[in-house]
Amino acid sequence: MTDVSMTRLSASDAGFDDALSRLLAWEDSVDHQVNESVRHILGEVKLRGDQAVLEFTAKFDQLEVASMAELEMSITRMEQALERIPAEQREALEAAAGRIRDYHQRQKQDSWQYEDVDGTVLGQKVTPLDRVGIYVPGGKAAYPSSVLMNAIPAKVAGVSEVIMVVPTPAGVVNDMVLAAAVIAGVDRVFTLGGAQAVGALAYGTETVPAVDKIVGPGNIFVATAKREVFGTVGIDMIAGPSEILVICDGKTDPDWIAMDLFSQAEHDEQAQSILISPDGAFLDAVEASIRKLLPTMERADIIARSLSDRGALIKVRDLEEAAKVSNRIAPEHLELSVEEPRSLVEKIRHAGAIFMGRYTAEALGDYCAGPNHVLPTSGTARFSSPLGVYDFQKRSSLIGFSAAGADRMGRVASVLSRGEGLTAHARSAEYRIRDEG
Repeated sequence: MTDVSMTRLSASDAGFDDALSRLLAWEDSVDHQVNESVRHILGEVKLRGDQAVLEFTAKFDQLEVASMAELEMSITRMEQALERIPAEQREALEAAAGRIRDYHQRQKQDSWQYEDVDGTVLGQKVTPLDRVGIYVPGGKAAYPSSVLMNAIPAKVAGVSEVIMVVPTPAGVVNDMVLAAAVIAGVDRVFTLGGAQAVGALAYGTETVPAVDKIVGPGNIFVATAKREVFGTVGIDMIAGPSEILVICDGKTDPDWIAMDLFSQAEHDEQAQSILISPDGAFLDAVEASIRKLLPTMERADIIARSLSDRGALIKVRDLEEAAKVSNRIAPEHLELSVEEPRSLVEKIRHAGAIFMGRYTAEALGDYCAGPNHVLPTSGTARFSSPLGVYDFQKRSSLIGFSAAGADRMGRVASVLSRGEGLTAHARSAEYRIRDEG
């Protein structure tokens, strides 16, 4: 039987802050070899386009084809996948897509403008990006939910063309992923993966069009490639391991909480699951549930390693202190498994997604609640937000001066620009000032 030993901390201990810092530390440094490999791949794709992509696909995905045309999935093949999957899978995908679309439609921003006292028009023009690339993991690690979460907000924003890349190692195609692409409105699909797929999207090839932004999760090669091409294109974020933080008042079934912690720990050994409670006996009960339920899990070894290496049970004085510790952690997923979650949520400043109440399992957010499951990790919820429609829209300032406005503000600009020693700026503004003589 797989054993697990979770770290126990108390917020009242003198060394708590240091212990928490050590627990939260995650090594994000990219291996030198990975960096060199990714830069080589990107350079080759930028230089040689399709040919380089074909060579790397054969090398890394064991998929040898004669031309790039064979790596583009036809709309017919995608629609066949939608027809082929079991009815319950199709219904679940469509139900999730409907909720995700409904939620994200409420995020859409419109252009606006106003007129000041001089008749000068000021405002903001909101415009969708032209073309977006979404990276979707493939092969055994296939995530149709990721297709929905990345493509639907882009389409709601008004993006004209969504290009999906998904690796198909040894030609293995996942029909649920293709079905999700149809439901989400993806326009083109290429069976590409790794850094070569990111390079193709960023720089464009003879076959793959260059995009304006790349979103979606991937392995270390994909994450490193996204970091490298940022600036040529936009990216969503560089995501770290998955995280869950549960604040519980001690009145939720311990088995429920244990399974909630498992739900993130099963992602990989680096995932982080933390429980905070003012009830020490409840922490003991959850630890007992963890030991009882762990042998029933398919990914028990991964869960045990994750909980032992990065998990924790933290005792606090009260729920107010729990909120303070949570804000220090700034978790990706935060469950408020308490009697009055709406009052506690007022004290939460930093979290990617907040799940309110005992019945709100984080797992629902991963698939079908509606809000996006692409969330800031590793404390970046202090300054970052979930993926949303706003990530696929850009804003242009609108400025239209009337003659009176140019006269009034030209005098201000003249003083400021001369103060900075920029004479051309000053004279440009001064030409539009009315002659008072």
